[in-house]
Amino acid sequence: MNTCPVKLALVVGSGSIAKRHIRNLREQFPDSNVICVSSSGRVLDKNEVGASAVAPDLATAISWQPDFAIVASPAPYHLRNADELLAANVPVLIEKPLCASFAEMKQVDLSRHTAGVGIAYNLRFMPAANMVKTLLDDKVVGAISTAFAEVGQYLPDWRPHSDYRAGVSARKELGGGALLELSHELDYLNWFFGPFSRALGVIRCTGQLDIDVEDNVDALLEQTQGLMVHVHLDFNQRQPCRRFKAVGDQGTLVWDLMANEISLLRPGGRVEQVYADPSYDRNQMYTDQMNTFVKFTQGETMFESSLDSASGVMRLIESIRVSSEHSAWCDVEGLS
Repeated sequence: MNTCPVKLALVVGSGSIAKRHIRNLREQFPDSNVICVSSSGRVLDKNEVGASAVAPDLATAISWQPDFAIVASPAPYHLRNADELLAANVPVLIEKPLCASFAEMKQVDLSRHTAGVGIAYNLRFMPAANMVKTLLDDKVVGAISTAFAEVGQYLPDWRPHSDYRAGVSARKELGGGALLELSHELDYLNWFFGPFSRALGVIRCTGQLDIDVEDNVDALLEQTQGLMVHVHLDFNQRQPCRRFKAVGDQGTLVWDLMANEISLLRPGGRVEQVYADPSYDRNQMYTDQMNTFVKFTQGETMFESSLDSASGVMRLIESIRVSSEHSAWCDVEGLS
């Protein structure tokens, strides 16, 4: 059991990811209090969300002086909620994505605050993800010329006991759509390879799901030194798929996120499985992320998924959107 002292934690939001954070906080820090507040002003029942107590509004919750807050409201509320908390010197972990649009970043500048900020791109906390980064940094398959990142899962299967069309992922006004919801891939690509210079995107709504947001995204991301990455994100695949592949001059690295395996494909058809943990508890990456953030708020460690890195993801998202709208390459750094 974690002995790091947490007296009072605040979770903003009451959806599935907010409830996960509440549940994990109460399990990791059983002697602490976890309060919850709705981002929309809806009256909450503490038993419904699993919290120790609920607050009627964010101002009241802040007055209770939480040690830190997790902002798990819909994406259009992220910056607004975080700004209010940081102004009160409350450190904030913001659920991904940072916000719903690139324009919002220019309207609310969180960097002016001194309290700590982290962004919850939890895939970074998978042991497999860290191994992939180490293998790439160590050039185990040589110089990478091309990479592929794909994720797809049938949206109605995400939460089969509720109407998917009413959920955040399916609603434009709540920051839904495949590009924002599945932006983990863009985050880990920036983390693995560094920033990209150009993006070419095609964003589509196939009409198969009866939603008003895109359910398909295809993009090419290019770096000035020549690396090209193919990205595919969708809400349509009936059998979930999540994989990453990097093609080097000495072999190919394949990371299957669903199977939680990493393989190296060598010349002559030789395959080296360098990592496999099919029984990995995927909630562990959330608790590892949370524990790292708690230590970060106490000055004991860094939190790499930062405001700067998440801003870079939003810049990529905007570049893909602009490219799709104009049917042309978009200069990532040239966005204003």
